[in-house]
Amino acid sequence: MKAPQIVLATGKRKAAVARATVRKGIGKVRVNERPLELVEPEIVRQKIQEPLLMVGDRVKNIDIAVQVRGGGIVGQASAARTAVARGLLIWLKDDSLRDMFRHYDRSLTVNDPRRKLPKRPGGRGATQRRQKSYR
Repeated sequence: MKAPQIVLATGKRKAAVARATVRKGIGKVRVNERPLELVEPEIVRQKIQEPLLMVGDRVKNIDIAVQVRGGGIVGQASAARTAVARGLLIWLKDDSLRDMFRHYDRSLTVNDPRRKLPKRPGGRGATQRRQKSYR
């Protein structure tokens, strides 16, 4: 079977949605048109790099471009991490890599389904109610 020319993968976390495009190249990784080395803060960069470090030298001949929208910086990092890991799984077609990702952290291959509770009437948030002033 012929290797794919381009692979699209998605990742979600909270309100953040990431789309990763994997294609043959020279090992460049870009997040929102910026090289991964310039992504700040460092903890976010390390979070996105996790699946790349687990794959090793097989990343040297592919380029990955990630577009992330919505949410905060940590949610975007988690969504980008999931998108990159899924793209690598589809591109490399390696079942042992899938098992390694699952064993390390399930969120590498599975979107986070948790969402915010809707606000309820009579209070400030989802669970809090206004206090009565009489007894």
